[in-house]
Amino acid sequence: MRKIVPFDNFEEAIKSLDNGGRFYNILTKAEDGVISTAELGKVSGLFNDKQKMILFLDVATSKLEVSDRNRVISYLSDELQLIYNSHKTREVIDAKEMESIELSSNVIITGIPKKIASKSNFNGFIMVPIVAGKVTTFSMITIIDTYNVYEISDINSSTSCIIAHSKEFKKLPERQMKIAGVVKEITSKKDAEESSNKYVEALYYLER
Repeated sequence: MRKIVPFDNFEEAIKSLDNGGRFYNILTKAEDGVISTAELGKVSGLFNDKQKMILFLDVATSKLEVSDRNRVISYLSDELQLIYNSHKTREVIDAKEMESIELSSNVIITGIPKKIASKSNFNGFIMVPIVAGKVTTFSMITIIDTYNVYEISDINSSTSCIIAHSKEFKKLPERQMKIAGVVKEITSKKDAEESSNKYVEALYYLER
């Protein structure tokens, strides 16, 4: 999970985002008043994951005034505008809202993450793809074997939701922060789809 240092102002955001793309994007021009997918990909460090690019953009501009954020969005190319409208990030004010948020949606939630220590405290399963040659199958695994798992309470209530991020990254400190990610499905039993719930696969964070 990557820590994001958000833009301080509109000028900084545009200078960073309207960057001309990578060296091989020969048709993309810097400072031409249009932010292309290639340019957003460069500053976010991504290549093909357009949904994650939009999540990065929303986190990186989250401290701007609303009017300045809207100005940044107005610079997006027509193609990127369509992608943005499909994946625009939803800020979760109350964790109860998670019940109505669709799977695969981008979200940002603010709160204090508290690590779940062991399987005895939390036992949930997620579906992961397994690729063997040209064949892809899916298997249910225990989430706590693959991810660091936390409960995070929203800033307005004691309601909490589950967030998880890869064990490749360091554990989160127990202090208030904004966490951004994608809503995914978790089940309480390995073979019980009817007992499914939701969690956030955390991809970015920023400290308040």
